Amino acid sequence: MEFILLFSVAVIATCGLVYELVAGALASYLLGDSITQFSLIIGIYLFSMGIGSYLSKYITRNVMMKFIQIEFLVGLVGGFSAAVLFVSFEYLNHFRILLYSFVTITGILVGLEIPLLMRILKDKYEFNDLVSKIFTVDYIGALFASILFPLVLAPYLGLVRTALLFGIINVLVGLLTLTVVKGHAPWKKAVRGTGIIIAVLQVITFAYSNKLTQFAETVNYRDQIVYSNKSPYQKVILTQGRDIRLFLNGNLQFSSEDEYRYHEALVHPGMALHKSPKDVLVLGGGDGLAVREILKFDKVENVTLVDLDPLVTKIFMKNETLIELNDSSLIDKRVKVINDDAFIWLRNTKKQFDVVIIDFPDPSNYSLGKLYTTRFFNLINKVMKEDSSAVIQSTSPLYARKSYWCVGKTLNHVGFKTNPFHVYVPSFGEWGFFLFSKNKMDMNFKQVDKARFLTKKVWDSMFVFPPDMDFLETKVNRLNNQILVRYFEDEWSRYN
Repeated sequence: MEFILLFSVAVIATCGLVYELVAGALASYLLGDSITQFSLIIGIYLFSMGIGSYLSKYITRNVMMKFIQIEFLVGLVGGFSAAVLFVSFEYLNHFRILLYSFVTITGILVGLEIPLLMRILKDKYEFNDLVSKIFTVDYIGALFASILFPLVLAPYLGLVRTALLFGIINVLVGLLTLTVVKGHAPWKKAVRGTGIIIAVLQVITFAYSNKLTQFAETVNYRDQIVYSNKSPYQKVILTQGRDIRLFLNGNLQFSSEDEYRYHEALVHPGMALHKSPKDVLVLGGGDGLAVREILKFDKVENVTLVDLDPLVTKIFMKNETLIELNDSSLIDKRVKVINDDAFIWLRNTKKQFDVVIIDFPDPSNYSLGKLYTTRFFNLINKVMKEDSSAVIQSTSPLYARKSYWCVGKTLNHVGFKTNPFHVYVPSFGEWGFFLFSKNKMDMNFKQVDKARFLTKKVWDSMFVFPPDMDFLETKVNRLNNQILVRYFEDEWSRYN
C-alpha cells in the first residue's frame, strides 16, 4: 500500500506539471507573448494549489475515497483541457476566461492531493520521514515531467495527445490506488466504474485526436488543408484553394498569388545593387522562394540557405506542386541547404558573403525576437564583406510602425547604413524591409529582366514613406530586453 501511494505522489507531480506546461504552451501558441502567458499560468496554478491545500482541511471523512475521486477529476479536467481549449479558441470571445479556469481548477485539485496523501500515510511513517519521502518523490516527478515535455511529449505527441495521455495515467493510478482499499465498501464499485468510463473516453479521444485537431484547424483556414504536420519547432500547414498558402504556427507566410511581390522586394534590391553577387547567404526562407529570385541573377555561383526546420525544406524539395512554385530552387546544384539554428551557425562559420538575405518570421515571440537583436546583427556583420549588401524583412510599417522602425534603429546601433523601404503585398498589406550595408550604397536602380513586379517607378516609390508610416523613435532591441517582441505584441494585438 505504502509503495502504491508513494508512486501516486510521483504521478501527481508529473501529471500536474505536464498540465501546467500544456496550458502554457497552448496559451503561447494561441495568444502569443510566451513570457506573459507562462508567467500568468505558473502564478495562477501555484496560487490555485495553495487554495487546494487550504481546502483539504475540510475533508475529514472517507479521506481515501475523496483522494481517489480527486485523482479521477484531475485526470478528467487536465486530460481534456488541451482538446477543449484548442477547439473552443475560434468560438469564444473570452477564451482567456476558459483557459485560466482550467488552470485554476486543475491547480486546486492537485493542491488537494498531497495533503490528503500525507494524512493517509501519517500512521505508516514518522512525520519527518513522511515529509521527506513525499516531497522527494514529488520533486523527482516534477523533474521527470520538465525534461520529458520539451524533448519528447510536445514535439512528437503534440499538446492534445500529451494532456490526454497523462489524464489516462492519472485515472489509472486512481484505479490502482483503489485496489489497496480494504473491504467491500458500497462506493467502491461506483468509483471504479466512474474511473473506467473516464479512462475509456480519454482513450477514444486520444485515438481520434488527429481528426479533432484537423476539425479545429479547418475552422481557422478558409481553404482545404492539403498538408499538416508538426516538427519540434513549429506547426506547418499548407492550404490550397485558388492559391497555395503556407502557415507556420498559424501565421501566414505566403500566398502563391502574390508572393512574387514580396520575394522580389526582399531579394532584388540587395542583389541588383551589388557589382558581382557570386556568394549569397539566405537565413530563413526554407520554402525556396527567395532562392528562386536569387538564381535569376547570372553571376550567382553559390547560395547557402540556413533554415532551422528540416520539415519545411524537405516538403519544398520533394512536393511536385511546391517544386514548381519555387522553380526547383532548393535542388539546384548551386544551392546548399543547411538545417541549423541561424544564431549558432553564424557564430561558427568563417565564410563571408556578397549578399545576405534575411527572411525570418516576424518577431512574435522571444525565440524569434533574438534574430532581430544587436547580438544577432553583430553576427551578420561578421559574415559581410566591406562591399556586401543585405536585406531583412521587418514586418509592416503601417500596422506595426514602432516594431518596424525598431529593427532599423537596432541595425543603425550596430553600425550599418540603412535604407528603409516598403511594398504593397495584397495578402499582407503594406510590408516593410531594410536594405543595409557596412558602407553607403549606390542606390541607382538596375532593372532585372525576369522581374514581374519591380520596375524603376516601383523602385522610386518604395523608399518614400507617407506620414502614417514615417520614422518613429524607438529603443534598441537587445538580447536581454527583447523590446521588439513587446512592441510587436502590442501593435498586432489590435488586429487580432
